Amino acid sequence: MMRLELWEAVDDYFVDLLISSDPVLEAALHDCDSARLPQHHVSPNQGKLLHLFVQIQGTRRVLEIGTLGGYSTIWLARALPSDGYLVTLEANPHHAEVARKNLARAQLMDKVDLRVGNALETLPELQSAAPFDFIFIDADKPNNPYYLDWALRLAKPGTVIIGDNVVRNGEVANAQSSDPKVQGVRSFCELLAANPRVSATAIQTVGSKGYDGFAIARVTH
Repeated sequence: MMRLELWEAVDDYFVDLLISSDPVLEAALHDCDSARLPQHHVSPNQGKLLHLFVQIQGTRRVLEIGTLGGYSTIWLARALPSDGYLVTLEANPHHAEVARKNLARAQLMDKVDLRVGNALETLPELQSAAPFDFIFIDADKPNNPYYLDWALRLAKPGTVIIGDNVVRNGEVANAQSSDPKVQGVRSFCELLAANPRVSATAIQTVGSKGYDGFAIARVTH
């Protein structure tokens, strides 16, 4: 069995065992594929991990940078209490349209504020909604350092910040990489390391999404 096939088989085993079949989430993935969105959404077990993080922390206010088709948004929003809310930012109007339909099907539009536009332009508008308890950064990687800067401005002590897709098939360890995505996540991780306000780590992952990983940080003060 090839390496990726094995990773997928293990993911399938855990998803079948631990994550109940969900027609709403499955329909969201189907609609993303039908609309030809890039397959950059989190896997089901990664979505469940985000869901559990939100619940474990007792989160009430979530910020997501990078909506895509709303699959991760559904996982995050479903974990919120009845008075919780989520702001999600998406630069691509077509992606946002698909996400809005998926969120409406999931009956979550009452607690999700989907904003369309370049995140570096919409993030300053969120200062009145801050602070957020949980921030998920899953957008264009070259701008990750700027997203982190804004995340810290919109955070408070105890806020959890997760940056997705930081391993880049191992290229994150290559300081000579010419890939702007790799350099973006390297700068993101270096800023986490240098900032005295955060305590952070990063985890490598393998699975149906290939070889990648995520960084997780907690704002300490």
